[in-house]
Amino acid sequence: MDTAEGSGSGPNPDTEPVGAQKSALADGGGRRAKLAANHSDSRVGREEAQPGAGTGAAPRGWRSGRGLASNSSALLLKRRRLKRHLSAAAAAAGSSAAAAAGKMNSAHSSSSSSMHTRSLDRKTLLRNRQNAQLQHSDRQWVRVDLQRGSIHVHDSLASSHPRPVLCTLDTTAGEIPGDAPPSLYVQLHGEPARRLGRDERPLQIQNDFLFRLGFKDAWRVQEEGMNTELGSLLRFYAGKPITMEITERVQLSGLYNVRKGKLQLPVNRWSRRQVILCGTCLMVSSVKASHTGKMHILPLIGGKVEEVKKHSHCLAFSSSGPQSQTYYINFDSFTEHLRWYRHAAKMVSQRISSVDLSCCGLETLPPNLLYSQDLTHLNLKHNLLPADQKLLQLQSLNLSNNQLGSFPLPVCSILTLTELNLSCNRLASVHSAVGNMHNLQTFLLDGNLLTTLPNELGSLHRLAYLGLSFNEFRQIPLVLEQLNGVERLCMAGNILQQLPLQAFRLLRIKHVDLRLNQISKLVPDEPEFLRHVTQLDVRDNMLTVLDASLFPRLEVLHCERNRITCLRVCGCMLKAVHASSNDWLNCNTVSLIVSTFYRNRMENIPDGLSESKKLEVLDISHNQITELLPWLLSSGSLRKLLAGHNRLQRLPEHVERPVLEVLDVQHNQLQALPCNLFLKSHSLRCLNASANQLENIPPSSLSEESHSILQELYLTNNHLTDKCVPLLTGHSHLRVLHMAYNHLQTFAASKMAKLEDLEEVDLSGNRLKTIPTTIMNCKRMHTLIAHSNAIEVFPEVLQLMDMKCVDLSCNELGEIALPENLPPKLQELDLTGNPRLNLDHKTLEHNIRCFRIDPPSTSLLAHESVMGPAQWSHGYTEASGVKNKLCVAALSVSSFCGTREALFGVFDGDRNVEVPYLLQCTMNDILADELHKSKSEENYMTNTFLVMQRKLGTAGQKLGGSAALCHIRHDPLDSGGCFTLTAANVGKCQAILCRDGKPLPMSVIHNITVQEEYSRIRQHKAIITEDNKVNGVTDSTRIMGYSFLYPSVLPRPHVHTLPLTPQDEFFILGSRGLWESMSPTEAVEAVRNVPDALAAAKKLCTLAQGYGSTESLSTVVVRLSIGEGCCCCCCALAPSQPPPSPGLYPAPSIGLTHPCSASELSSEVSTSEMSSEVGSTASSDEPQLLPEVHLAPLLHPALHMPTGNRCALHPAFQRQMSCTPYCSGAAMALSDNTLDSEDEEPIAGVFSNGSRVEVEADIHNCQSNRTSSTEATVETQAGGITSVDVPGPPPTNLEMEMTAEGVPELGGQAEGENASERDSGQTKSFGCRRGNGSVAPQEKSHNLIEVATEAPCRKMGGYFTAPAQPDPDDQLIIPPELEDEVKEIIKQQEQHRSPNQQPTDYYDTPL
Repeated sequence: MDTAEGSGSGPNPDTEPVGAQKSALADGGGRRAKLAANHSDSRVGREEAQPGAGTGAAPRGWRSGRGLASNSSALLLKRRRLKRHLSAAAAAAGSSAAAAAGKMNSAHSSSSSSMHTRSLDRKTLLRNRQNAQLQHSDRQWVRVDLQRGSIHVHDSLASSHPRPVLCTLDTTAGEIPGDAPPSLYVQLHGEPARRLGRDERPLQIQNDFLFRLGFKDAWRVQEEGMNTELGSLLRFYAGKPITMEITERVQLSGLYNVRKGKLQLPVNRWSRRQVILCGTCLMVSSVKASHTGKMHILPLIGGKVEEVKKHSHCLAFSSSGPQSQTYYINFDSFTEHLRWYRHAAKMVSQRISSVDLSCCGLETLPPNLLYSQDLTHLNLKHNLLPADQKLLQLQSLNLSNNQLGSFPLPVCSILTLTELNLSCNRLASVHSAVGNMHNLQTFLLDGNLLTTLPNELGSLHRLAYLGLSFNEFRQIPLVLEQLNGVERLCMAGNILQQLPLQAFRLLRIKHVDLRLNQISKLVPDEPEFLRHVTQLDVRDNMLTVLDASLFPRLEVLHCERNRITCLRVCGCMLKAVHASSNDWLNCNTVSLIVSTFYRNRMENIPDGLSESKKLEVLDISHNQITELLPWLLSSGSLRKLLAGHNRLQRLPEHVERPVLEVLDVQHNQLQALPCNLFLKSHSLRCLNASANQLENIPPSSLSEESHSILQELYLTNNHLTDKCVPLLTGHSHLRVLHMAYNHLQTFAASKMAKLEDLEEVDLSGNRLKTIPTTIMNCKRMHTLIAHSNAIEVFPEVLQLMDMKCVDLSCNELGEIALPENLPPKLQELDLTGNPRLNLDHKTLEHNIRCFRIDPPSTSLLAHESVMGPAQWSHGYTEASGVKNKLCVAALSVSSFCGTREALFGVFDGDRNVEVPYLLQCTMNDILADELHKSKSEENYMTNTFLVMQRKLGTAGQKLGGSAALCHIRHDPLDSGGCFTLTAANVGKCQAILCRDGKPLPMSVIHNITVQEEYSRIRQHKAIITEDNKVNGVTDSTRIMGYSFLYPSVLPRPHVHTLPLTPQDEFFILGSRGLWESMSPTEAVEAVRNVPDALAAAKKLCTLAQGYGSTESLSTVVVRLSIGEGCCCCCCALAPSQPPPSPGLYPAPSIGLTHPCSASELSSEVSTSEMSSEVGSTASSDEPQLLPEVHLAPLLHPALHMPTGNRCALHPAFQRQMSCTPYCSGAAMALSDNTLDSEDEEPIAGVFSNGSRVEVEADIHNCQSNRTSSTEATVETQAGGITSVDVPGPPPTNLEMEMTAEGVPELGGQAEGENASERDSGQTKSFGCRRGNGSVAPQEKSHNLIEVATEAPCRKMGGYFTAPAQPDPDDQLIIPPELEDEVKEIIKQQEQHRSPNQQPTDYYDTPL
């Protein structure tokens, strides 16, 4: 491995000679002998060495502050976390112990016994872990100088904990101590281990690895090197380890008496050795080199397995060939003897010609393979074989990824070789002897350093496939003119700038791959000489003009992601043209079968397409097309038409029996579909017309009989009403129906009864009050999504046996009658956002994988009495993909490390569940720890992702996932500072901030289209496949996990920090599926007018699914209310005690009666054992309890409150924003009148009948002008919420009266010191939308009004943050009984207002 220079910090005065280091390192446990004298100056030396570590290094002594301020809840969390880690570590240790015991004779008994004692031996586990860690004195010695460090060495023969070894950057592998010093091996991310040379320096290798991973500071690299968890990324072995790939192939193993050769010879003696039956070979450990793990390999194919009669339970294993060898193995029992005989007999009888020894860490080829007669195909990929390795007669040989460094000359002597793979070996040249392999047909040299080819290669006349991708070629090799038989030429990822077509004149090449070059021009040639080319791939180049007509027999053309403005093609053989993502495309098309022109700036469809009689697929989405040609809906060949994201205002009216099966016209400006679309399109199976302006749909038939075979119908985000519901009944085969966010009020039961084949229904975001009971006729129904409606009765869908997902959140559900037996396939039940719901969920959380419900109302009441408004509120949602596999996760900690911070995250594992779950559970703990080590946002965010990479362990070696984190922070030492938002991301998860209604990207997607990333990947010679994935695994160059792709793929994130302003409204975190379905601008516009964060997150997820997304989705929406003066005043009210560490359990305080409640109850993981609020929208804000407040001071502030200046943004009694979904907090004792006092008398005339009445009043400013009005709020939990602003009465004492309808009328005054800062008395209705995002209908059931006059003296921002413009959809919703009275009050107020007086600003109330 290459070593980086300059990693140290300069000369080290304390470093002793090498001889002294040897004696000091003699103890493998990490103790020193002679270097102990350096402890006296450890602190001084550390402080002297610190400047050399870099400017970003934090001082070592900076560990006080919030990190050391612990409380009982933090200790409880640590104990639970330690308990969980112990269980996981015990399971891992047990599995490795069982694997080692499998090699023993008593494999099953040992494994069974370990299982019984594993959970009882935690003290031993703790002791072993403690021994593996460096002692305090050792750490002090290491920290003296950045030239020092430690590595952890593992034993290769037994499963044991690593032992720390102290060393310096000058310590070589030969100086690492041991009883019988074996060779030192290094292993990266679980791949085959490499033997270190005696002069290689292990600590330098470790530091180089960490620097390349992304760590910047030398002192931090030193600290990371002392962590034992680094073993999942980089590990040192004392001796050659047995790789995981070999153990996976192991069929039988154990320790038995073994004798080699003939039994008659007295020289050979019986010895106890390890024997493994692996693949098609018998592996026997070496006696002389047993400490290195050396194994003798005996191929069994074509050999013999015989019973030895003279010895009981003995078998003789013999290989085939003239120089066969024999091993005698004596088993301990007849059962083992019989088992081994049966398995080995099957191998011997086979005649397998292929042997796979890839990823075995072989340094030499097993000698017995040289005598295998039947072997023709040998795979030695990912080994450590030398270039001069002697090889045998083969037909196929794979030596890729062996770090050869030079061309293996012995392969040229294999005359029978037909296929040779030498990719990724850093070869700089090809030997001229390659011309001897006259039978070679496939020659792969991808991923090397080649610039030229030898002329002798031209003698390989049978060569048909030549792979030269990702080398350093600047021009087409001239020797290709001599290779008449080459049919496939791959030169992707080189440095070609021009393509002279004369190079292909004499060739019969059919497939040319020239991706990822720098080609800007094609030098033309006569078409007659290019008639053999059938496939041309010039993706990701710099072409501006492409004349593909020079290839008369071209069948498939790929020219995506160029700069092509003019494309010319011709020929009757052309079948497919893929020309997406170009600047602007003007194409003359011919007879095609597949055409993709998406993401261009085309305004018209190419005229030549109308002549194509065989066109089957046409993709013209994401263009600027305004009209479709009439023939498209009458074509007799077109089966799939994708025309979404254009500017279509109408579709062709002439529809004449097309064979169209898929029609996608989403994101256009359509107001209607062709009236005979369903009448004539008898083959149409899928229609997506979402995000248009449709008000109705065409009929499926003119009679009761319908020939429609439509199965999927997506009509999300239109203007459909109840009139379209009867027209759905003609589609009797409909399986998927998405009609979310329309204007539906009812769905007739008789119409639903006719849709018996329905499997998935999404009716969210409408005005439905019920789900039709006839949904029970849909026996195949497995998904019902109807959130953000006004549904009051829970449908009986849980009686359907195939039901998997039910989402009825953000509705008006009351009691639910659940069946005795839940559906066996039920995986998700979401009932959040139903404030009136009363459900005993204890029996449900153990039977449903993902069960969500609001916390108890008492917690909400108590938490809302916390003083001071919230600066943010959040909601999240998750949805599984088409395979019902939830591969995403969300993280929400609204009170992170105290009430002044918050942390939100989204994680996407693509197709794996493990990585998102690990990120969700662990990442917030890592960030909390990193905050103590650095004040720089970029440093602590970057280090959080890098530390998380090693925390993933073995799961992160082969699996990976995207991640996005957003951290809201306020510096507690800066009283006048503002909140800052820091976003970090890897992969395709992104964060978008809405500022003044416009999206502000906070994330960057790293892939090969970024020049910096592509240059870095080219430097490491990674292979980019045709789907633009690194080594065919991932299309992201920075992502969590996938450590086996290091150094091409790294976990180093993009970090973006900015201060929050009052213009910042909210930000969105979304997984890959969300941003692939909609743009940031569309996402911001979709949820800007949705006040509730949970409903906003739900809407984004539903829209993405309605637009056709089939991926797992996760969305977090965080609404902000950051004012200009909120930081200063909040600091004055900050608690004196240190803020707690993030967790679910707040520190005990006065008045605390109940622990916090989580909003999500999962049957898989108990929230009490989670180290953070994972996957929950519950607020973790720790309530600061107020002293007792009596009613008299509230009613008469002038008599009881001080007259000093008080903050206008924080009244003495005020609840949190009710748009904060499902906050959890400590319950406080509440009196009957719902104030936070325990001993006051109830107010006369106010009755407690199940409704919650809450009074809000500003009591800070007591000397205000008498002309100011009063703000008061009355809220109810029962029924809907109706609100209106009315002017305050003349200044009198605060009075409350109950009307005949039970509606309180509030009046009062609030005085302030500066009347000039007051707004005028103008009032404005503040909206009729519920907190869940649905629109409240005008009904008599809304028997309460929230009366709110203009706000008292206040500044912009904070709790009173207002949008720039009032919501146009807001209406004045009041009960009919009070309509005349309210209108009269408003009319009087308007008459008293002066002409020059401006209307008051529009303010969002807490509801």
